[in-house]
Amino acid sequence: MKINGVPYRSIWLNKNAWSADIIDQTRLPHEFVVKTLQSMQDAAEAISTMRVRGAPLIGATAAYGVALAMREDASDSNLQLACETLLATRPTAVNLRWALARIQPDLAETSSGARVERAYALAAEICDEDVVINYDIGRHALTVIRELWQKKPAGSEAFHILTHCNAGWLATVDWGTALSAIYQAWDDGIPVHVWVDETRPRNQGAALTAWELLSHGIPHDVIVDNAGGHLMQHGQVDMCITGTDRTARNGDVCNKIGTYLKALAAHDNGVPFYVALPGPTIDWQMDDGVKGIPIERREALEVTHVSGKNAAGKVDSVQITPDGVSACNYAFDVTPARLVTGLFTERGVCAASEAGLLSLYPEYGDMDK
Repeated sequence: MKINGVPYRSIWLNKNAWSADIIDQTRLPHEFVVKTLQSMQDAAEAISTMRVRGAPLIGATAAYGVALAMREDASDSNLQLACETLLATRPTAVNLRWALARIQPDLAETSSGARVERAYALAAEICDEDVVINYDIGRHALTVIRELWQKKPAGSEAFHILTHCNAGWLATVDWGTALSAIYQAWDDGIPVHVWVDETRPRNQGAALTAWELLSHGIPHDVIVDNAGGHLMQHGQVDMCITGTDRTARNGDVCNKIGTYLKALAAHDNGVPFYVALPGPTIDWQMDDGVKGIPIERREALEVTHVSGKNAAGKVDSVQITPDGVSACNYAFDVTPARLVTGLFTERGVCAASEAGLLSLYPEYGDMDK
């Protein structure tokens, strides 16, 4: 995608041809800062502090983290240490595990003298594949959006989509998952308008999704997290599209905290609720997402404090709770498959069920659960 007319990915190889550059998402939307990752520890820190976030981008960053580790020390022991360190950074997004599971066995079978080159090649492959996957997700979703738009009464001025958190190109290497669908619908001429959930406590919707949509020229309004149900009750939402950090093989989807409540409101009001996901986000070993997906709990500071630009134009953090108050900060929740209208994937659209997923990914039918 483009920023001020300049095309960017969310992670790319630095001009020195060995370090990796990222957009520091903790500084958006008020500051555009590129940070260079020069070590595996830099990559791990970027993931854990959410300088990079979104399941696909976390996996891509981990891939470059392994490459950086191999550049420092290509031994078996350091390969093991790097993968263990990166895997421990965030527990919920399955793409992290997927990327490391793809890289580690390959490098283990590669001679130490060739590991650095091979590690960088694998990281580049993962990034390039992610771009194609996310474009294809949007291409398949466009068919559904177009059908729903054509069913609206003649003279309708806009097609209203509600989304939660940030599932745009900042959450992937490029295009995004849920926002890939929105970008392609807009570019296809559908008059899209997006309701952007603020997504407390880190405000990825207000800070990141709004920033992306503004850059692309797509009409949108930021709303408080609890406004979605009201809008649905009054016919102001035509469909919901979210991303997911892990999808169980039964179709349960794990996404940013608050997604489950949006799905309940959509179900109660007959609003289609779709989830966009790349194949690597499916956890084929997980057959019950509600019971099995680990839910990350982050520090209370994210709830008790909020960051923003003050009247002087400086970015600052302020406390919004009384002194001494404790806070519980669950980062994700799981939406049961029964509340999901369908899944947008790079291979097509399917029901949120094991049978639906296997219709698109039949090669996983014999996998032990």
